[in-house]
Amino acid sequence: MDTTGRHPSTVQALRGFAYDHLPADLQEVSKPFHGLAETMLGKLPDDPELSAALRKLREAKDCAVLLAAIVRSDERSG
Repeated sequence: MDTTGRHPSTVQALRGFAYDHLPADLQEVSKPFHGLAETMLGKLPDDPELSAALRKLREAKDCAVLLAAIVRSDERSG
């Protein structure tokens, strides 16, 4: 994501949306969150509400990826 010229709080809130480092099945869960963050970045100005929205989106992404990893682990062990 291009964060050139964006406020530092926006840049900070965008950290954690990378997904290339994840296994393919977890990338499928994480990628839509990255896309939504990118859309928000393209349509909304820097603002405390944008930073908050991005942080909450990242929290949701983290929960979804964690659940997918747990399911993946359960499927492999079961």
